[in-house]
Order: sequence, then C-alpha cells, then structure tokens
Amino acid sequence: MESMLLSYLPVIIFIALSLVIGLALLVAPFMVAHKSPDPEKLSAYECGFDPFDDARMKFDVRFYLVAILFIIFDLEVAFLFPWAVSFGNLGWFGFWSMTAFLGILTIGFMYEWKKGALEWD
Repeated sequence: MESMLLSYLPVIIFIALSLVIGLALLVAPFMVAHKSPDPEKLSAYECGFDPFDDARMKFDVRFYLVAILFIIFDLEVAFLFPWAVSFGNLGWFGFWSMTAFLGILTIGFMYEWKKGALEWD
C-alpha cells in the first residue's frame, strides 16, 4: 500500500507547486503595483468616450451583428487548424470536404456583404 501511495508523490508535488505558483501570481500584483488613484483613472471608460447615459440604454443592432459575424468567422477559422494538421492523413476526401466547407463559408460571406451587413454607415 505504501508503494502505491508513493507513486502518487509526483502528482501531489505537481499540484502543490501549481497552487503555490498560482497563489503567488494572484497576490504579487497587489504587493508590487504602484497605487496612485486620481479622478481620471477612476472614471468609467467606454470605447474612448465618457459614458453619457445609464447602462440600460438601447444599443444599435449593428454592434450585435458585427459581434455575431466575428464569432461565426472566428469559429470557422478554428476548424481549419485541425484540418491542416491532419491534412496528410485525410487524402482527397478531406481536401474536397474542406473545399465544400470553405465554399459554403464564402457564399455566406458574399451574401452578408451583398446585404450590407458589413457596412457601418
């Protein structure tokens, strides 16, 4: 039984070391940081301009549209990395599958471009 517990010693050391490093990284900024608050540092910062209304004001739907389009295309690009890594093992089927995927993505991009979703004016 003692030898089995001894085999877990590296795992326990690793967990303890990671906890010490994590706590040190959480505490160190509070101890090292230079604190000199002034009214400008403590003011709210919203996209380069001072807030002029309450937090419950209505936003233009274009903010949400741009955010959704960014997330969609960002996730689509994330599919390219595993495909590129395993490209040699996939063969022609993998190549044509990704070509169809990118074709559908391009058609969607042209559609939103034509509808003016990328225009801000």
